[in-house]
Amino acid sequence: MPVRGIRGATTASANTAEAIMEATEELLEELAGLNDLDPTEIASAFFTTTPDLNAEFPAHAARRLGWLGVPMLCGHDMEVQQPNPRGVAMCVRVLLMYNTPRPQSAMRFAYLRGAEAIKADLDYSRSSMKP
Repeated sequence: MPVRGIRGATTASANTAEAIMEATEELLEELAGLNDLDPTEIASAFFTTTPDLNAEFPAHAARRLGWLGVPMLCGHDMEVQQPNPRGVAMCVRVLLMYNTPRPQSAMRFAYLRGAEAIKADLDYSRSSMKP
């Protein structure tokens, strides 16, 4: 069965375990709903946070949602030299690898709580590419 990538991002209101968990759970629930995800078909999940978030592992939120059999990894985003107009502070990102016969074009991404700037940058990049 093919594996498809599903991206998402959100921001936490503070560098606390509670804020990171709340934002991550909201993001994962949104992605699950948008894509009708079956947790048993999630091949893996890779979470990153900006360096200003280090109070909790975002993967812990997925475990609380029952994603107990999903291999997960957490890391920090690169620190790109400032000023960086594409950067979003206090940001949690996820890349889910999902087993599905559906095409990649059917996968729906979610950008919540100010992380919409990441999608805006992606949309700009797509629109400026030459055919």
